[in-house]
Amino acid sequence: MPRTIIVGLDGSAESRAAAAWAAREAGLRALPVRLVHVWEPVPEPMAAPPAGPREGLVREAAEGLRLSHPGVEVTAEQRAGKAVDELVDAARDDAALLVLGSRALSGLRGFLVGSVGQAVIARTTTPVVVVRAGEEAADEHLPDPAGPPSEATAFRPVVLGLDTDRPDDTLIGFGFEEARCRATALHVVQGCGAAPYHGYGLDAGARSDDGLTRQRAARLGQVLLPWRHRHPDVEVVEMSRTGSPADRLLDAARDASLTVVGRRVRRSPFGAHIGAVTHAVLHHATVPVAVVAHD
Repeated sequence: MPRTIIVGLDGSAESRAAAAWAAREAGLRALPVRLVHVWEPVPEPMAAPPAGPREGLVREAAEGLRLSHPGVEVTAEQRAGKAVDELVDAARDDAALLVLGSRALSGLRGFLVGSVGQAVIARTTTPVVVVRAGEEAADEHLPDPAGPPSEATAFRPVVLGLDTDRPDDTLIGFGFEEARCRATALHVVQGCGAAPYHGYGLDAGARSDDGLTRQRAARLGQVLLPWRHRHPDVEVVEMSRTGSPADRLLDAARDASLTVVGRRVRRSPFGAHIGAVTHAVLHHATVPVAVVAHD
């Protein structure tokens, strides 16, 4: 059973936020954290930088997490090679999660997920959580009636994006577990487009949209029913709405502590893909995003 939370650490504000998030998650799950720093060797005649600064970076980060999260076991590892290859390899055997940092877009909502992050997400089968720079523990909690958000209040809900045409147990189970760990509600969101003949007649289009929405809502309820029985302690809110799945997810994610989306594993010789909805959520959500690979 996977027992470690891996963090890609490069010393940036983004990776430090990812490490802090991972330590908080480790506390909820009673799991250890391993910081992984990858140095990409440069070709000769360029000399490699001395090992001291790199060792100091990882050591200081690990010591800082131990001090701020005394109940969490923190270890560190240095690797040499291509960052994508090494991070995917580090998460291959015993990782419950791989946590990466992402830069907030200046003047805009959301993330800028770099090429390394996107490549890692597309290649690994380990769930990947992307955390933006500036993410604070209090951001994941409800506002205190007497003041700003704090860690003393309850967690905001976990949001799960689900395609009921192809529901996957790995994805659904991950969403329920994250909600359970936080003792919070799970908001399950599915979006569906308008009926294909919408627009030919206003009344007919409206009726067809209503019927489609009801069918989708009924299907969502059927898919989630056994999971409700397995997790009676998790409050489930079903959200089936007409419109773009990405837009519906992003709307719900505004008030979430974590947004969970899926990535279908494609064993293609022409490269891996993240998927349009997941790609949109990764780039525009303002909360941590978990990407769960599934068949």
